[in-house]
Amino acid sequence: MLVSSADDIEKLRKALAAEHAALFAYGLLAARTSGTVRRRMSEAFEAHRAHRDQLRTLITARGGRPAEPDASYALPFFPSNATLAVKLAVQLESGVAAAYLELVSAQDQKLREHAALAMQEAVKRSYAFRPDPPAAFPGMPAAVASSPASPSAGQAGG
Repeated sequence: MLVSSADDIEKLRKALAAEHAALFAYGLLAARTSGTVRRRMSEAFEAHRAHRDQLRTLITARGGRPAEPDASYALPFFPSNATLAVKLAVQLESGVAAAYLELVSAQDQKLREHAALAMQEAVKRSYAFRPDPPAAFPGMPAAVASSPASPSAGQAGG
């Protein structure tokens, strides 16, 4: 059995709780979509199931007790169509990334590495669901389209 701090185990349990919630939601989302969107939802479900299983193993190996899933989870909104399902999937992945962000501060280096990789996967899935690519420089104002200036433009007396 690995020795781990109670704080690390609690962070693992929070990440596990996020994975449980994601599994619940993706099960619902996959059932309400079709085609390519359904395939991507199913792939996300499988990825979260693998992470859930890894977290359960990490917790028990450290002497902790894994968090059990709730019977049901409250969703922020009901995904009545594919567009809303994708919107919810993006929101889910952001929540999972946030749970792993806390785990990145674990004392155990292997847990920090695991959390960083899981965060990267969640963010990658989040952006894969979005219809438009992210801004090159998030937070910066959008570039203003302007006509190309001639080399002499702006020179005084020209």
